[in-house]
Formats: sequence, C-alpha cells, structure tokens
Amino acid sequence: MSWQQIPQQRRTLAVLVGAQVLSGAGLAAGITVGALLAQDMLETTSLAGLPSAMFTIGSAAAAVTVGRISQRLGRRTGLALGYAAGALGSLGVVAAAVLGNIALLFIALFVYGAGTATNLQARYAGADLASAHHRGRAVSTVLVATTVGAVVGPNLVTVMGDLATRWGIPALSGPFLLSAAAYALAALVLWVLLRPDPLLLARSLAADTAADETVPAAAAPVAARTWSPAVVLGATVMVVTQLVMVAIMTMTPIHMQHHSHSVGAAGMVIAVHVGAMYLPSPLSGLLVDRFGPRPVAGAAALTLLAAGITAAMVPASSVPGLALALGLLGLGWNLGLVSGTTIITDEVPLATRARTQGTVDLCIAVAGAGGGLTSGMIVAATDYTVLAVTGGVIALSIVPALALSARSKAKTNPPAPAIETPATDSAPR
Repeated sequence: MSWQQIPQQRRTLAVLVGAQVLSGAGLAAGITVGALLAQDMLETTSLAGLPSAMFTIGSAAAAVTVGRISQRLGRRTGLALGYAAGALGSLGVVAAAVLGNIALLFIALFVYGAGTATNLQARYAGADLASAHHRGRAVSTVLVATTVGAVVGPNLVTVMGDLATRWGIPALSGPFLLSAAAYALAALVLWVLLRPDPLLLARSLAADTAADETVPAAAAPVAARTWSPAVVLGATVMVVTQLVMVAIMTMTPIHMQHHSHSVGAAGMVIAVHVGAMYLPSPLSGLLVDRFGPRPVAGAAALTLLAAGITAAMVPASSVPGLALALGLLGLGWNLGLVSGTTIITDEVPLATRARTQGTVDLCIAVAGAGGGLTSGMIVAATDYTVLAVTGGVIALSIVPALALSARSKAKTNPPAPAIETPATDSAPR
C-alpha cells in the first residue's frame, strides 16, 4: 500500500483538525493578555516580556517531554498529556491573579506553556503517514485548523473579562478561563479519537515495507542522519522565525496601550496576527511541495524583514497599520514553520523522529523565550521602532544559512562525472 492511499491518514488529519481548533483558542487568548496581566501585577513595563518568556520556557521543557513520550507511547498519549498540562497551567494563572501572587503566576505560566508546545507538536503528527510529496500540505492542514480558534480567542478577550469581573475575578485573567476549557477539550478529543496512533502505525508500515524488500537500501547511521546539515538548517529556520515573531508580537499590545489604544483594539491586532500565522498554511504547504522547502524558507526571511520595517514605519495611532505589520509577521512565521518542519520530517528516520522533533521544538521554544524576555528590555531602553527593525534584520540570517546548507549539500553529493563514450567513426572506410 502506498503512503498516499493510507485511509487512516484522512482520519488522523480530521481528529487533529478538531483538536487544533480548540487548542488555537486556548493559545491565542493567553497570548493576548499575558503581557498586560504581568504589567498590571508587576507595575512595570520593562518586565512585561516575562510572561512570554515563562510560557515559552515551559514550552521548551514540554516540547522535549511530549517528544519523548510520543517516541515511546505514540502521538496520542504525548499530545493529550501536553494539552492537559496546558489546561492546568491556565487555571493556575487565574488563581495567581485572584491571589495577587507573582510567584504562582510565573509557575502557572511555565505550565501553561505545555499547551503551546503541544499545539506545535501536533503538526508533526499530521505528517507521520503522509508521502514525501504531500508532507507540506499535511503539515499545513493541521496548522490551518488552529486559525478558527486562534482568531476567535483574542476577540473574546472583552467578553471573558466581563464574565470574570462578574465572578469577582480580575478581568485580565478571564481569557485564561477560556484557555483552560479549550485545552482540556482538545486533550479529550485526542485521547478518545486519535486511533490508530499515526506514529506507531507509520513505524509498523515502514517495518513491513523493509521486510518485503529483497535487497535493503544502504542507509546512513541513524545518529548521523538525525543531526545532518539539513536538520540543522530546518531547526535554524524555525528558531530564527520564532525569535523574531515572539519579540515583536509580545510588545505590540504594550506599544498600543502606551498610545491609548483599548484592550479590544490590541485583541483585534493580535487576532489578525494569529490568523496570519495559520490561515496561509495551505498556500505554504503547496509552495513547499511544489518548489521545495528551501525557497520558501528564503521567502520567510524576506517577509519577516518587511514586517519589521512596516511595524517601525506605521504611525503608532494606526490600528490598521499595526494590523498589517503583525499580519506580515504571522505570514513570515508560517512560511518558516512549514518549510522548516518539512525539512526536518524529510530527513529524520522514524526510529528517532519524535524525539528529534521534540529537541528541535525545544530550541524553538528557547528562542521564543529569549525573544519575549529581551523584547521588553529593548523597548524600555530604546523604543518599539528599534525592536521592530532589529527583528527584521535578524530574520535575514536565514539567507546565509540557506547558502551554507546548499554548499554543504553540494560537497556531500558532488555531481556524478560524465561517462565518456568512444567516438564512432562514421567516415566511409
């Protein structure tokens, strides 16, 4: 049976789509107000990037954990446990806001980061049963499903805030109630419906195929293939895009608040941003499958540069201008994530796939934590314009990484020498 014809792939994608719709709401709601809640509790702007740093550090730890659990027990167990932890962390944030406990807030945000990590890890599950020529579209199908919840979540900020106020809970913690419910439901959907497990089934099919081969193909050692130059490139693309995206995104609501914009306006801009992070996924997947992941990674760098320049140049009073900048930021992130994910999945063998993917996502989360932590410090020391331009310039580092990878690939796989054939003498004898 060819990989394109596996009927379980459609069921797997359908279940993942349902879970991602739910988890997208949990992810986006927390992102929208996390920095504002911390600023309110800490009474300072310079540390407003700490929430983003804490839940991205938590995401880093969860990425490795979910990857290792998935490697041993399958995607179903790893993803369901990750979302359950995200729900628990969301409830912890609400409790911290009610008690005014800063320490509990940061601990809860750390645990909340598991939901972010799991949301990203789900894209790998969509590619486990996909053929090599359809992986970009499989990854994009899972990512685009997040769009529905991710767009709805930020626009419920005001509603959830009003509900929280009626319950005697701080308004800015209200969206985390939505996150708790959304993550819990996503965990339930995966635990009940993600059967058969896509990664375990992929291993079984690969083993059957290998057993049917009369002469097995030569393969590089597993360790060498796990961290090949191509894997390093894929990780680099996703690390850089995550760093730039988180840094600019984190400080945009703060920037807007400083210029007298409402929380609702900030929520709308973040909704545009998160929608742009996921909605273009089908296009990104199609481009990756048609032209290859490397050209798409280059396009990601240029798009992020455009986002940084736009954010720096538009007037702070312009909500549409900031929405455009954050939309470009989300699009650049999407192009980088789909292309980088495809590079990783194409290169890493099934024997170590989930564990390696978890380690790569650890690097991505650490980069996001660095972006969130330093963004507030940069804005406090300079301004939002400097942060935006710096992020755009950093994104261009993807271009030399692509060039170095292409050079390394050319050295590793030199073109085969032409075979000269003896000239035939056609002259009459």
